[in-house]
Amino acid sequence: MSAHFPGRVEDVSSIRLDLRSWTEVDDYLKKCQAIILPIGSTEQHGPTGAIGTDALTAEAVALEVGRRTGVLVTPTQAFGMAEHHLGFPGTMSLQPSTLLAVLHDLVLSLAGNGFERIFVVNGHGGNIATAKAAFAQAYGSALTRSLPVSSKVRCRLVNWFTATPVYLHARDLYGDREGQHATPSEISLTLHLQPSLVTKQRPLPEPSPAGPIHGPDDFRLRHPDGRMGSDPYLAKPEHGKDFLEKAASALTEDLSNFLQSS
Repeated sequence: MSAHFPGRVEDVSSIRLDLRSWTEVDDYLKKCQAIILPIGSTEQHGPTGAIGTDALTAEAVALEVGRRTGVLVTPTQAFGMAEHHLGFPGTMSLQPSTLLAVLHDLVLSLAGNGFERIFVVNGHGGNIATAKAAFAQAYGSALTRSLPVSSKVRCRLVNWFTATPVYLHARDLYGDREGQHATPSEISLTLHLQPSLVTKQRPLPEPSPAGPIHGPDDFRLRHPDGRMGSDPYLAKPEHGKDFLEKAASALTEDLSNFLQSS
């Protein structure tokens, strides 16, 4: 496959798969066989964070990477593995086996179209293990079905929130108050993306420290307001703008390396 990006675009609608026709996708595949798939979660993010945080942030980062490279971006898979958050109203979760089946089928659909590089931009830590298992299963299925690109298809999962520049910037800004869930870094990005969310911000009591996760009842007992060691009140929209820039730059480089890998 070509290791080159199609090229930077100014109009983000031009790289959204859902706004392309099938003939346009067919033409795209003659030049580039890469695609970006954002995946998040629909789950509680503490008493002030948006339930759609993980999907909103993954989509924003994916679209910015797509805008910089010209690589197509699929609609966001907004439901992830969030079983441990089901003790909080509004959370909608897929079981690991369901998420595995969904991602497996999406990968096979794209591979069947001729996409060889599937770059998954993830916004939720609970998706990581299941996504990697889905990729492994999809590779076997592609071979079994003798898809034309079965020997070439590759998937890569990247977590925007663990990109080194993002991680270091969060530590510089928030120190230990970053925590592990409902973090000020991810909340900052949502405030940048959706300014109306600023009205939800308010000081909160000391959070429960991060600890083991055994299930929804245990999680709610250990973390009564949903946070894990985080102080989302430190979040600011201008921080979110910086996080988007840092995440998109790091993941654009990662995507370039992915396209050149064997």
